[in-house]
Amino acid sequence: MTPPNQTADQTAHSQAVSRIGLGLAALGRPVYLTAGRSDAFGAPGDRSIEAMRTRTFEVLDAAWGLGIRFLDLAPSYGHAEDFLGAWLASHPTRRAQLTISSKWGYEYVAAWDPRATVHERKEHSLAMLQKQWPQTRSALGSTPDFYLVHSVTPESPALSDPALLAGIRAVADEGTRVGLTTSGPHQAHSIDTALALPSSPFSAVQTTWNILERSAQRSLEAVADHGWTVIVKEAMANGRLAPGGTPGVDRLAVDAGTTSDALAIGAALAQDWAHIILSGAVTAAQLESNTRARPLSSDAAELDRLAIPADRYWAERAERTWS
Repeated sequence: MTPPNQTADQTAHSQAVSRIGLGLAALGRPVYLTAGRSDAFGAPGDRSIEAMRTRTFEVLDAAWGLGIRFLDLAPSYGHAEDFLGAWLASHPTRRAQLTISSKWGYEYVAAWDPRATVHERKEHSLAMLQKQWPQTRSALGSTPDFYLVHSVTPESPALSDPALLAGIRAVADEGTRVGLTTSGPHQAHSIDTALALPSSPFSAVQTTWNILERSAQRSLEAVADHGWTVIVKEAMANGRLAPGGTPGVDRLAVDAGTTSDALAIGAALAQDWAHIILSGAVTAAQLESNTRARPLSSDAAELDRLAIPADRYWAERAERTWS
């Protein structure tokens, strides 16, 4: 039922925005693999820590004003946790209305050098969990609502090491929901393994799903049926689904009377199993455009023709240049 004094379109907009979150991967560090960053930020050499902090605050303010209440970050996103912690400190009444998800298992190693050849280091160990958990709480000034193992692949110790799993359960016992993010062509295998663990500590997953890469969909449906929170990342395929990025998507967007970014996010909103869809916007204008998305009603066959094999998708992603 439409609330009093609110049109059906306004209600649909509110419902859609309530499922959109803001990811800080492209805001917390000087370079990332999302396309179009130079158009938004200028040359990489101009992206000082102070400048990126200011930009992050601007986008966080825009997110708040638009009604977005889910924020996602990680220590490997440069200074993202510090930036968010500072923003929260300047708006102390907002934390109670936000849901914050952070991660552990990667650390940022580029020292804010845009020319660095290595930007992050992966380590799924009990020592890394015990190092990063207090660091995250200190940076944020509070405990995150979700704490996820960052970028789990089938061989990760987070799916098999008893001591590490006990450490993850200890975090869950403190009241934070624990889960995992997945990446690579075998995302479904990682999710299925996590779900099948005896006394699995996990109850949330963040997975790449978009118009091009849908290989994990059945596994995501299964964990949603088991009560897990499902968070969709890279709904715009790191900019490949932005306007001008993929001709087939641009054509569908025109036919639907919308923009390519709103269509891409709308495709994720149309999935009943997807609880939160992350925007990776780096400007207030991009974020506002993303929030125009509505659950997509385009012909499913049209979308199916755009999907590509997971191996190809991840190989192409690995070739993207950080800029």
